[in-house]
Amino acid sequence: MYLHTISQTTERHPMKVTVIGAGNVGATVAECVARKDMAEEVVMVDIQEGLPQGKALDLAESAPVHLFDTTVSGANNYEDTAGSDICVITAGLPRKPGMSRDDLLAKNAGIVGSVTEQFVAHSPDAILIIVSNPLDVMTYVAYTTSSFPHHRVMGMAGVLDTARYRSFIAEELNVSVRDIQALLMGGHGDTMVPLPRYTTIGGIPLPQLMDADTIDAIVERTKGGGGEIVGLMGTSAWYAPGAAAAEMAEAIIKDSGRVLPCAAYVDGEYGLNDMFIGVPVRLGRNGVEEIIEVELNEEEQELMTTSAQHVRDNLETLERIQSEA
Repeated sequence: MYLHTISQTTERHPMKVTVIGAGNVGATVAECVARKDMAEEVVMVDIQEGLPQGKALDLAESAPVHLFDTTVSGANNYEDTAGSDICVITAGLPRKPGMSRDDLLAKNAGIVGSVTEQFVAHSPDAILIIVSNPLDVMTYVAYTTSSFPHHRVMGMAGVLDTARYRSFIAEELNVSVRDIQALLMGGHGDTMVPLPRYTTIGGIPLPQLMDADTIDAIVERTKGGGGEIVGLMGTSAWYAPGAAAAEMAEAIIKDSGRVLPCAAYVDGEYGLNDMFIGVPVRLGRNGVEEIIEVELNEEEQELMTTSAQHVRDNLETLERIQSEA
């Protein structure tokens, strides 16, 4: 019997993705990236010895079942991340019951700053996707620490928030999530700005299919979506956040031009400056290729301004804490 090698015609993306933090969120990011076969290599990094190696081995052993060829490895050092194209930073303390995102500010800023510094020393051309909370401020920390151009640094918030929003709408209307398009803006948390006017089901505006009170209830549930899960489990979510970060990575790797809501650096857009906040962006091989400015009415702009002020307050709080340290 002779075995003949058949050439593969499926396009492969010779990309390397690093995930910092091998906890629940980080491991889910790695799994989603690997199962979509979007990169050739995924490296998970964590300070806990054995944890990233064990999760990487477990994930690699699922490859014959899920049929992906992405190689997965774990490490406790940053040498193994050298030459990465994308880095997803999930490292940080998770929220506990009764803990707000602001409570995490100082501790997670130190963690995110440290891991960013170590990573960029080995991958100076990478794109950073931040998942750690408080999201908007941690993205700014990674930006200032890395000294990367702002289009190569972004935060994962809007993709997660819109996923929650869309799932609640689908449940209420008994429709497929595939047909729901939605947009949320602003900071990640209680001051996010859902936009029902820009939400459609099969192209039909949401207000034509749902009354105002029900929309308001879904908006409020979306704002507290993370806290709802913390209250149920005693820790933060991971399936949806991990999948959301992987979706952003896929858009960059495939240079697809996906339009997704992300925490991006604003420089005059929406009347805001020098901060990372949730806005619709076009993602591609260079990271944030474009910030898309949608028309906001007076009420929506006011909500956006309020949300931005909350982000600004957090930045100023962090600056004060760091100056006093």
